[in-house]
Amino acid sequence: MIQTATHVTEVVLPGRVEPSGLQVRNRELPAPTAGRAVLRMEATGVSFAEQQMRRGKYFDQPPFPFVPGYDVVGTVTAVGPGVDAALVGRRFAAVTKVGSWASHQLVDVADLVPVPDGVDAADAETVVVNGITAWQMLHRTARVRPGATIVVLGANGGVGTTLVQLARHAGITVIGTASARHHAAVRALGATPVDYRDPNVYARIREIAPDGVDAVFDHVGGPGIRESWRLLRRGGTLMSYGTAATKDEEGNSRLPVLKLIGRLVIWNLLPNGRSAHFYNFWAGRRRIDAFRARLREDLTSVLRLLADGVLTAQVAARFPLSEAGAALALAESRTVAGKVVIVPDAPGR
Repeated sequence: MIQTATHVTEVVLPGRVEPSGLQVRNRELPAPTAGRAVLRMEATGVSFAEQQMRRGKYFDQPPFPFVPGYDVVGTVTAVGPGVDAALVGRRFAAVTKVGSWASHQLVDVADLVPVPDGVDAADAETVVVNGITAWQMLHRTARVRPGATIVVLGANGGVGTTLVQLARHAGITVIGTASARHHAAVRALGATPVDYRDPNVYARIREIAPDGVDAVFDHVGGPGIRESWRLLRRGGTLMSYGTAATKDEEGNSRLPVLKLIGRLVIWNLLPNGRSAHFYNFWAGRRRIDAFRARLREDLTSVLRLLADGVLTAQVAARFPLSEAGAALALAESRTVAGKVVIVPDAPGR
């Protein structure tokens, strides 16, 4: 099916604004060219990336204005010349980095990953970028083995909840930090919760794991990264994948990341048998075919675990596309467990 244009509603981030400053606009989406398809959004979501982007703090964000939206689940409605028409009507997930807070968007067919039948779109959305991130950190980089003990900071978050479940499925013991209100949810996922607001949080973790842990997954960065490093036993791995502690700091958005990476490089040179890594979702993209193959393999594995009931989707809330500002505000409030999901507006709205 080849069409001329599609009417699209999208949410625009016009500049460094509060969540209420997001704008909704309508336009015509051009017909897909060779190798591309039109994807009708069924679910997208709010990740930490969008929270940084609205502050102009994401490491490699485009210039304002732009349409946010890191990932999406949707149905193909049209394809470009030379693309298999059998894709039309099928459901896929894709990681887009930007552009997914829209009713429709153009995507490269090579970036589409099939979503298993019977899986709710919002449920699938919770494990797209979060699932790939958690899977690759746990199994590709840290390579944590069954029987190990790990610490997950922010175990109630989007990546954290998925990481806890993947680790428990692999026979790994998990200690997860979260505020007290989320301890029951973290415990239900199979982790031992620790209150991150406790000034003695790291001492509490050492009480639970006095011999140290095999890996720490830290999205916070900042001064606390030293404590994460000190939790490791010999042979342990520090997985750093964010700088949430510096999200409100003014200045160059790249500086906190570069300082963090520099510190990890120095720690890797120490002769103590421990290692430190910074996870970059887009690493290796210069070899695009290998990058896509790895992403497709990992996301397919995670979606299969979701379809089989091994993973339970953690949907914090659902908002219609026109209320993306409210969705962003809730995600930034740090009061929910799981991922805030954005779905299409009701017909006629």
